[in-house]
Amino acid sequence: MTPSRIHRLSLTHFRNYRWATLDTARDMVALVGPNGAGKTNCLEAISFLSPGRGLRRATLEDVADNQGDGSWAVSAEVEGALGLATLGTGIEAPRGEAGTGRRCRIDRESVGSAAAFGDHLRMVWLTPAMDGLFAGAASERRRFFDRLVLAIDSEHSGRVSALERSLRSRNRLLEVRNFDDHWCDAIERETAELAVAVAATRGQTAVKLAQMLRLRGQASAFPAAAIALDGWMENALLSEPALAVEDRYRNMLRDNRLRDAAAGRTLDGPHLTDLQVVYAPKNMPAKDASTGEQKALLIGLVLAHASLVAETTGIIPLLLLDEVVAHLDPGRRGALFAELAKLGAQVWLSGADPAAFAELGTSGDIFDVDNGRATRRS
Repeated sequence: MTPSRIHRLSLTHFRNYRWATLDTARDMVALVGPNGAGKTNCLEAISFLSPGRGLRRATLEDVADNQGDGSWAVSAEVEGALGLATLGTGIEAPRGEAGTGRRCRIDRESVGSAAAFGDHLRMVWLTPAMDGLFAGAASERRRFFDRLVLAIDSEHSGRVSALERSLRSRNRLLEVRNFDDHWCDAIERETAELAVAVAATRGQTAVKLAQMLRLRGQASAFPAAAIALDGWMENALLSEPALAVEDRYRNMLRDNRLRDAAAGRTLDGPHLTDLQVVYAPKNMPAKDASTGEQKALLIGLVLAHASLVAETTGIIPLLLLDEVVAHLDPGRRGALFAELAKLGAQVWLSGADPAAFAELGTSGDIFDVDNGRATRRS
């Protein structure tokens, strides 16, 4: 299997980094510094070298240095599935009232989108914002799971976005009192096709991830979990032909036009799917577990997913773990480092307490981060 590694990371006008370059030689990279120094900003910059909106889901304009002209750039010299390459992304300074789109390059040649980065490296991350995942809204769990799918299938986010656009088009059409049935038929045909494509990839990933979680069993210091998708379409596609499920959903959309028009939204489909997670040691819903149990469960889930990405794609993903180790006791922290080493991934970690990374010793690259500057510790 091929690990995803960054050898050099360069940031230009990205959040509080006017300009910075980090050279790495090891698999464990720790960013240490006080709150607000720019540790998470650095991880977020790396996350833009994958499809999607980054680990904060920020708009392109929001990540630009507020002291600059509105442009920003992130580039990295990476070693991945296709050998050495230079990946770059960013936006140019806006002109007048018009915004500017994101540009992506591989070896300084333009590519259509960030999905092309997936040919070189894959990425998995865990952030403090995910701590409330199990007790939060279904939409957050669905977005979290779609991110897991995206690490395996780099085209998934494009299909999800296309489905959302198609649903919005249908909703707008249904707002018209005497809407055209032929237009509805056309939109619903497209919606059903996209819905099945999205649901099929989700369902397949859920089955494989559930199996990976079972295989991990008691071998991990982090608790086991059982997962399932609460969505009729994802589950139906595991045993029924895709065309049959597509026809069923298209008929449902047609039959429920008046209901959906009154509601102002489509009330059935994979855009409402939820992720169910069970804390296996106590056989209870993850939302009912303690805060500490939920944190450990989430780490175990992400580690299992990283293993699944490696097994499925042949590419060991890059891991971004933001403020994760600070919440672990020494024993579990050591177990995390051991599992990460066994995975063979390059891991970028952040934290405010230098003591949390003391056991890395000379096996890791440690950078002191302060006010948008990153200095390698000697």
